[in-house]
Amino acid sequence: MQDTLLTIDPSIIDWSRAQFALTAIYHWLFVPLTLGLAVIMGIMETCYYRTQNPFWKDAAKFWQKLFGINFAMGIATGIILEFEFGTNWSNYSWFVGDIFGAPLAIEGIVAFFMESTFVAVMFFGWQKVSAGFHLASTWLTGLGATLSAWWILVANAWMQNPVGCEFNPDTMRNEMVSFSDVALSPFAIDKFCHTVISAWIIGAVFTVAVSSWYLLKRRETQLALQSIKIGSIVGLIASIGAALSGHQSAFRIAQVQPMKLAAMEALYNGGTDQSLTGIALVNPFVQPDYQNDAEPPMRIAAPFALSILATNDPHGYVPGINDILNGYTRPDGTVELSADEKIQRGKLAIQTLAEYRQAKKAGADEATLQPQLDILKANMPYFGYGYIRDKSELVPYIPVNFYAFRIMVGVGSLLILFFAVVLFFIYKKDITTPRWLHLSAIIMVPLSYIASESGWLVAEFGRQPWTIQDMLPTWAAVSNIHSSSIMFTFFIFLILFTTMLAVEINILLKQIKKGPEYSS
Repeated sequence: MQDTLLTIDPSIIDWSRAQFALTAIYHWLFVPLTLGLAVIMGIMETCYYRTQNPFWKDAAKFWQKLFGINFAMGIATGIILEFEFGTNWSNYSWFVGDIFGAPLAIEGIVAFFMESTFVAVMFFGWQKVSAGFHLASTWLTGLGATLSAWWILVANAWMQNPVGCEFNPDTMRNEMVSFSDVALSPFAIDKFCHTVISAWIIGAVFTVAVSSWYLLKRRETQLALQSIKIGSIVGLIASIGAALSGHQSAFRIAQVQPMKLAAMEALYNGGTDQSLTGIALVNPFVQPDYQNDAEPPMRIAAPFALSILATNDPHGYVPGINDILNGYTRPDGTVELSADEKIQRGKLAIQTLAEYRQAKKAGADEATLQPQLDILKANMPYFGYGYIRDKSELVPYIPVNFYAFRIMVGVGSLLILFFAVVLFFIYKKDITTPRWLHLSAIIMVPLSYIASESGWLVAEFGRQPWTIQDMLPTWAAVSNIHSSSIMFTFFIFLILFTTMLAVEINILLKQIKKGPEYSS
């Protein structure tokens, strides 16, 4: 098994990663708008339920229509994404399917079933069910979509921080030993909060942008004003929440994925009292010479901010890339092994596993097998390192992580300012006047999407070379199929997804131009 995995065609790995990245990026174009609009339309229908003003019903129906268009597109890409685990990543699915499959199964059986059921009531039940039940259906549709995100993010968080599992040498699989550890891990909770809150921002920006377009065209003024008010309040709260949850996520990453944090910062040599880089001249096309460079050139940084971000202590110790590769001692005295030592222990684990299985196949008794099991258990945390050929492979591509993180944080900060300015003009009762603000709202839509996608780039590029952190590198996780098959389907998906995106944008624009349908 080991030789097969290590001699697999590199193009299979590259094309498998490219195809999965393509599907995930397109899927994430639809998901955040679905989650964000669910909140907007829920608030508007709540206003209708409380006031019985037909305007709020018409407004809720309008935003629900845009929600439905986006909802359908998200389902199509999401289904393809899950199938790719079996087609392109079969070794991964076989190795940890018992754990990874559980949250995805729950998502399909419970959350997706829930949102699919109530979305029908939401769209077709206006005249068929009571106002209270319809309002509940609207919120439950949004809750179902959010629960879908929860279970998918639980699965992704487990890949970043595998907990609640043990390796079974007899089945050659990792098996779940604690569902609660997997489903409620602090890493999963932080990832869920930050991701869903960022999706609310997308929905809020979209709402304000569409409403600003109406004000530019001097039409649907009441809808636009009320939608901007709701969207900007949701957006400001969510933007501040994203900043706070982002800090907590960074703190968690520093504990379990220090290499990701070091790559995000282009921190080559760590230490205490670390500053947070604002701007630096990192070549976007070349992996830096982190072994010889003290820090990126032209660096401007905020004193102590990285230590605060990573440790909640301005004097906290933050390891750099070279510290992690060469080994270091934490302030509490914990010794972190060097990459070379982890690689040797990983190879020992792989060798011991092969010897154990051979001895068991030959009929050895438990007493004979126990020493091998003890060695395997002691070295299993480093099992994945046994497939690493050179410690440089453990360093993610620094430029992507460095710039994607700054785009995410920079646009996020801009969004806080944007929503605050919009609310200021609402307070001054002058929101219909400033043309520059309406144009800015429209520009913020692609910027917010760029920031959202940048966050995913940091999350996924930052854990390379791992499919599962410290457990399974990407080249040991792919299916052993011909690269031409993946290449062919990659371009099919590229055409399909691009067409779907163009169709969705076209339908959305037509519905926006058409405007709401008012009750007679």
